[in-house]
Amino acid sequence: MPTRGLAEWLEYIERIHPKSIQLGLDRAAKVREAMDLSSQAAIFTVAGTNGKGSTCAMLEAVLLAAGYRVALYTSPHLLHYNERIRIGGAFASDSELCAAFESVEAARGHTTLTYFEFGTLAAWQIFAKKPLDAVILEVGLGGRLDAVNVFDCDCAILTGVAIDHTDYLGDTREAIGAEKAGIFRKGRPAIVADLDPPRSVLAHANRVGADLRLIGRDFGYQAERKQWAFWGPGGRRAGLAYPSLRGARQLANACTALAALDALRASFPVAMQDIRNGLAQVELPGRFQVLPGRPAVILDVAHNPQAAAVLAENLGDMGFYERTYAVFGILRDKDVPGVCRAVKERISAWFVTDLSMPRGADAGALAEALSGAGVAGEVPRFKSPREAYAAARKRAGENDRIVVFGSFHTVADVMAVIDAAKIADRRARQGS
Repeated sequence: MPTRGLAEWLEYIERIHPKSIQLGLDRAAKVREAMDLSSQAAIFTVAGTNGKGSTCAMLEAVLLAAGYRVALYTSPHLLHYNERIRIGGAFASDSELCAAFESVEAARGHTTLTYFEFGTLAAWQIFAKKPLDAVILEVGLGGRLDAVNVFDCDCAILTGVAIDHTDYLGDTREAIGAEKAGIFRKGRPAIVADLDPPRSVLAHANRVGADLRLIGRDFGYQAERKQWAFWGPGGRRAGLAYPSLRGARQLANACTALAALDALRASFPVAMQDIRNGLAQVELPGRFQVLPGRPAVILDVAHNPQAAAVLAENLGDMGFYERTYAVFGILRDKDVPGVCRAVKERISAWFVTDLSMPRGADAGALAEALSGAGVAGEVPRFKSPREAYAAARKRAGENDRIVVFGSFHTVADVMAVIDAAKIADRRARQGS
C-alpha cells in the first residue's frame, strides 16, 4: 500500500467509522491493549464544559517553565491537526503523526474507531515513545465514556459543569456532571473548579474514593488590582502576575492549574518564578484573543451560553469602542437562542454565516434566533465566515471592534484569512 500523507490519513480516519461521535470505551481500550504501550509519565486529565483548553495550556506552560518534559493532547484544532499534539511545547510533525496513525491502523484489526478515538490513540503512541514527566489529556466530550478515559489519570481536573452536548450527556447539570466526574480515580486528586458543583459530582467522588478538592473550600485565589494570590493545602503563593490569557475567568483557570500542581507537588515541585514565567508566556489562540491593530479584532470560540456570557463580560471590560460588529456562526445542536441572549447587549450589528458542515446552523436560522432574542433590525447573512468578516471589515471604523465567535470553525476560517493576509503583506514588504 502506498505511503499516506497526513491529509490522506485524516481523510481516511474520518470515514472508517459510521458515526463521527460514538461514546464508549470498549473500542479504544481494545486497541490500546493491542498497542501494548505504557509510559512512566504522570497523567493529568482535564474535563469541563468551558475552560479546559485554557487550564491545559497554563498547566503545560508552568510545567515547561519549571523544566519538566511535558506532552499535551487537546482538541479540536483551529488550522492544523498538528495543534492537537504538543511535545515540549512544539507541535507534532506530519511524519510523527503519520507514523502514529500507521501504528494504530496496524493494531486495530477489525475494530472501527471514531476520528477522535483514532487520534487519541495516535497521540498516546507518540507520547509513549518519549521520555516524559507529565502528559496532559483534554477530554473531548463528557468524560466517563470519552476515549481519553481509557488512561488512568494521576490527577483529574473538572473545570466546571454547564449545559452543552445535551444529545450525548443529558439535559441537566446533574446528568452532565455525572458524565464528567467519570474521570475521577480512587485515591487520586480530583480538582473541581465549579463554585456550585452538581451533587452528582460530589457523590461520584465519594463513591469511587477520589481525593476531592473543591475551589473555595480546599483551594482558591484572591484577586488584587495588579496581582493575585493562590492558596491551597501546600500553602499560599502571593504576588503572582495575571496570566497572559485575557479575561477575568482566566484567573480561575490559572488557580485550577496551580491546584493540580499543588496536589502532585511531591512529584512536580515548582518555584514561584516558574509560575510567573509560565503564566506570562502561555498562549492559546481563539480564547478571547485580541489582535493588534484597528479596528480591534477579537477571536473567541465561545459556543454555549456560559461561554458567551464570559465573552460579554470580557467585551465590557475592554473599554470604549464606538461600535461592536459580530461575525457569528455556530453548530445547530448548540443552544443558539441562549448564546444570542447572553451576548446581545454588547453587539451593535450582526453578520451571521452558514457553516459548511453537516452540523452547521444556516445563517437564516441564526437571524431568526437573534430576532427571537430581541435583536432588532436587518441581520445580513453570508455563506462563509470569511465573507461575513470581509463585510464587517468594510463597515468597521478604526474606533470600532469586530468579534468573531460561535464555533471553532468560525474562528478558524477567519483566522486563515488573517494569516494569509499577513503572509502576503510580509512577502510584499520583502519584495519592495
